[in-house]
Amino acid sequence: MAAHTASLFSITTGSSDPIYRQLIEQVRRLIAAAVLNPGDILPSVRDVATTLAVNPMTVSKAYNMMETEGLLTRARGVGMLVAQTQSTQEKEHLIIPTLERAATEARQLGLDPETVVLLFKKILGESK
Repeated sequence: MAAHTASLFSITTGSSDPIYRQLIEQVRRLIAAAVLNPGDILPSVRDVATTLAVNPMTVSKAYNMMETEGLLTRARGVGMLVAQTQSTQEKEHLIIPTLERAATEARQLGLDPETVVLLFKKILGESK
């Protein structure tokens, strides 16, 4: 069980996504990447709010929503803990918005789907 600091998180102030949503997505991605593991302790609401210079209620809202979703559990006297690992289906769900943006851009550029798929396969192969 590892304890993490508030520097684990960052926010994009110019984003159209609300801050609480940004925090939720970051936790999901950190779990998917195994940076956060089951039983790890998240930083306190106060620490995150102070570090990011945001309202503590915003952080609290994000933590409560993640608890409702089952990503986090509340441990009395300890704080919020990572509750579970993500399934492959949950990981796939995380990449859908990125792929949708890429598909929209490909359509706007007039690229055919076969070309886009080949480019994506090439990019995936380069990361190995």
